[in-house]
Amino acid sequence: MRPWTITNLIAAGTVVGCLVCAPATSAEPGRTAPEAAATAPDSGQATGRPILALVLDRSDLRIGVTVQYSRIPSPEEINDLRTTTGLAHVVLVLGAWPEGYDALTPLDLLPPETDVIVLLPGYPPSREAAAAWNLVRARLRLILLAPGPPPSPIVVSDLNSMRALERVITEVDPPSRAGFERLQRPLSFLRVMD
Repeated sequence: MRPWTITNLIAAGTVVGCLVCAPATSAEPGRTAPEAAATAPDSGQATGRPILALVLDRSDLRIGVTVQYSRIPSPEEINDLRTTTGLAHVVLVLGAWPEGYDALTPLDLLPPETDVIVLLPGYPPSREAAAAWNLVRARLRLILLAPGPPPSPIVVSDLNSMRALERVITEVDPPSRAGFERLQRPLSFLRVMD
């Protein structure tokens, strides 16, 4: 095969993989599919502000299924997921932090090749809530969506202790690292435009 043909096949496979993982279109008039997928209707927070519901690794070229929940799935739902052909990612867009490890135990039942991407709102309510994520044996990627700077340096220490915390995204306008000086994870800034 010619080099351009191979490159075109890889590009086509990547596009198909992205389409397979794309969120369903919305039945609501006036909302685009990304806007519909970017809100967490069951999170208990009816803010209507966008959240990043599908944060996948760009270098992951697997063609697989992505399943999204607005809560931690039950053991029965995890068992059903285990029968899903090509399960690659489970995305959890949580409305609140789980209080402890007991709420997270169903995640340990996921197949070892499945990534669990969790979007957490705000800062951990307690040190135990932050430490509970270190006990989960699943392949975790945690992303924290913060409303502003951390309330204290102790919270930053709790975030630094979370092994699976990949990134902190905060709504600070104008962008500033104030309060995040000791954060040992990448920091991004979100600006919501109405």
